[in-house]
Amino acid sequence: MKLLSGKIGCIIVLIGLYSNIYAQSLDQAKKLYNEGLYEEAKPAFERLVLQSPNNSSYSLWYGVCCFETGDLENAEKYLLIAKNRKVMDSYRYLAAIYTTSYRFAEAAKTWEEYIAEMTKKKENTQAYEQQLERVEKLLRMKDKTEDVQIIDSMVVNKDQILSSYYLSEDCGTLLMYNDFFQSSGQSETTVYLNPKGDQAYYAHSSFDNRYALFTQSKLLDTWTDEKAIFASDTADNNYPFVLGDGLTLYFASQGNGSIGGYDLFVTRYNTNTNTYLAPEQLGMPFNSTANDYMMVFDEAKRLGWFVSDRNQPEGKACVYLFIPNEFRKYLPESENDEWLTARSTLRSIRDTWQPGSDYTEQIRLATTDLSLTEKKIIRDFEFIVNDRTIYYTLNEFRNTDAKTLYERVIGLRQQATALEVNLFEQRQTYSQGDTTVRDQLKPSVLQSERELKALLLQINELEKRARNTEIVSLRN
Repeated sequence: MKLLSGKIGCIIVLIGLYSNIYAQSLDQAKKLYNEGLYEEAKPAFERLVLQSPNNSSYSLWYGVCCFETGDLENAEKYLLIAKNRKVMDSYRYLAAIYTTSYRFAEAAKTWEEYIAEMTKKKENTQAYEQQLERVEKLLRMKDKTEDVQIIDSMVVNKDQILSSYYLSEDCGTLLMYNDFFQSSGQSETTVYLNPKGDQAYYAHSSFDNRYALFTQSKLLDTWTDEKAIFASDTADNNYPFVLGDGLTLYFASQGNGSIGGYDLFVTRYNTNTNTYLAPEQLGMPFNSTANDYMMVFDEAKRLGWFVSDRNQPEGKACVYLFIPNEFRKYLPESENDEWLTARSTLRSIRDTWQPGSDYTEQIRLATTDLSLTEKKIIRDFEFIVNDRTIYYTLNEFRNTDAKTLYERVIGLRQQATALEVNLFEQRQTYSQGDTTVRDQLKPSVLQSERELKALLLQINELEKRARNTEIVSLRN
């Protein structure tokens, strides 16, 4: 009897010791968790979920640790366990996982469920409704991913983003802020100079530590008259670039409805009001949930590039080289969400290539400084006659009829450009207007779209006739 009592006593002592160690382990893990030390807390919570797989609190804590340390697969698995038991924090983390992996429909559904649960508890849901609006916007952007050929990419240090490709002289000049202003402290900020070198566009930090866009003019040898480009905009704006028309401005912003960090935007200068129109956000794959910035177009080389830190370690960025579309072209509708995700995120640039295409020459051209290797060519336009012949001026035409046809093409293109500008302004007004304004503008927008489409078809037909007529002359 004494022997049995002794054994029972030992078992009770061991159970007590085990419970004490178990409690200490849980308390220590929770302390690390609350301090944000997820890597250190993770092993303890992993043991706890294995011992008690139905414990919703352990599942939440371990799932969050996995999320914060980049283990999204296990994070989703255990956060779903917690969500099925209505553990509220699990909804927010699951929505973040779905957003990070571009599963925006699932993210939207999760936010809707979370908002419904919070509404039952009579909690304020405004911040979560904003998150729902964001993922719904991401879903729309993903569905409208542009079909663009990304032909090259290069990973560089963030302070060397201008070292990958050369911009043609007649497209202006890009410089780092410190080099242009002979200063220090803004190494990742850039300056754009127009081709004449008498207009500079740049960003510098203001009193509240955000970046704002400015422009300056050069009078004789002096830079003067600094002006804010968006005087009333409180967003963080940076990395300006202006097209050859002197009116179209591309820039990066962390406001204006950004979907994640810096996003790429475009606007146009309205000469009637001497102000810029409301910025239009570029779509995917140019924009992502990471930072995307420094959109550049080399109209002479017919190439463009932009910078993104998606999938890059701290201090690094990827510079993507692409062939700009003359008109925006979207990917075809598909039920294959994995394929669409791959294209919208640029998982593989090879997937964007046209079958049988060879981009060697374009890549060589992008990395060549033409000012050092070639004489400057006068280019009024670029008309490809055949595989071996390109015309840049009307004087190069041998056939009078072909020349006359192409003169009509030039005139119609000017009309198309003016119509595009007008349509852009109409769409801006439409997007910002109320129901009455939209109802009034809708017929005009649709009419402008029809006119532009007809005009482009006419241009293509005339260009084809001019080409065929000139080729006959060349053969003779």
